[in-house]
Amino acid sequence: MKKRNDVLLQGNEACALGALAAGMRFYAGYPITPSTEIAELLSIELPKVGGIFIQMEDEIASIAAIIGASLAGAKSMTATSGPGFSLMQENLGFAAMAEVPCVVVNVMRGGPSTGMPTRASQGDVMQSRWGTHGDHPAIVLSPGSVLECYTLTVHAFNLSEKYRTPVIVLMDGIMGHMSENIKIPEKLEIINRPKPTVPPIWYRPYDDIPGGEIVPLVPFGEGYRYHVTGLVHDALGFPTLVPDEVNACLKKIIYKIKNNLHDIIRIEKYLLDDADICIVAYGSVARSAREAVNMARQEGIKAGMLRPITLWPFPRFNLEDIGRKVKVFVVPEMNYGQVYGEVLKACHKKVVRVTRVDGELITPDEIMKKIKEVTI
Repeated sequence: MKKRNDVLLQGNEACALGALAAGMRFYAGYPITPSTEIAELLSIELPKVGGIFIQMEDEIASIAAIIGASLAGAKSMTATSGPGFSLMQENLGFAAMAEVPCVVVNVMRGGPSTGMPTRASQGDVMQSRWGTHGDHPAIVLSPGSVLECYTLTVHAFNLSEKYRTPVIVLMDGIMGHMSENIKIPEKLEIINRPKPTVPPIWYRPYDDIPGGEIVPLVPFGEGYRYHVTGLVHDALGFPTLVPDEVNACLKKIIYKIKNNLHDIIRIEKYLLDDADICIVAYGSVARSAREAVNMARQEGIKAGMLRPITLWPFPRFNLEDIGRKVKVFVVPEMNYGQVYGEVLKACHKKVVRVTRVDGELITPDEIMKKIKEVTI
């Protein structure tokens, strides 16, 4: 791969190579359709760059292992699908509370339960935001091409290290298994974990610094001793029930994300400048939506598309701005309306949905049919 810049890759393969490019050197996972190709490729390529690949006994152990590896200083990742993602929720909450960087890839398939292992879905959108209990931050990225499976995986690691938080790459099964010819970027920004600027005796790993600066997480074994817990903790990492310390702890993990929405949220706009109808679509469905926009334009219907690349935090303010100009929102997705509900809350305009849950991709014709219905 190092010798070829122009390659035919599957989405899952691009994700694995993006992780390597980001500096990921520890992977722990358990095989599960439709994400297994990520583990397969990394089992071959990761040892070549001095990294460690471990096939774990289950998904609970997988995410526990990557949290431990991250605390030891390694950029770490796991990949799974719906049932495994469900098993990871408790430790996702632990990583959020303990502010441990790591990346979790979820290649969505039909559910609930074991559902349809070989068919795609977008049914885990809400779970990716609210799967673990309590108030917690969530950064969730949704690629819309094989190239983005590569670049957004790199971006996921950057955000994870920058904000000391788990980041989820949410792909649907079609995106994970789709192949495209892509040019691997020669240069991408890579953010590595910063070093502390204070001696060990002054180090407070969970300090709430005025101005929003985030304290670097020092790897274990480098002379900085500190406590890690999933309990609400003070600035030194020790459990606390002191109200001011509880408020400071929880407020910090939420607002380090809320105060940086401009840096975290990414969207794509397509033909929205003069649009009367805005299609909101993500993942593989956005590809059908783009074609539906082109079809509508050919028939004189002013349609455009907003694609949330960052699903969480949800780009609510972008939708509110678009809602001042368009008349109708159309939301196609492979579930019963998870992003539809968010668009409905954000926009005081007519919002309609196009849903499909049989594991097949929503077609441009299906979206076009709905566009024609709302223009009558």
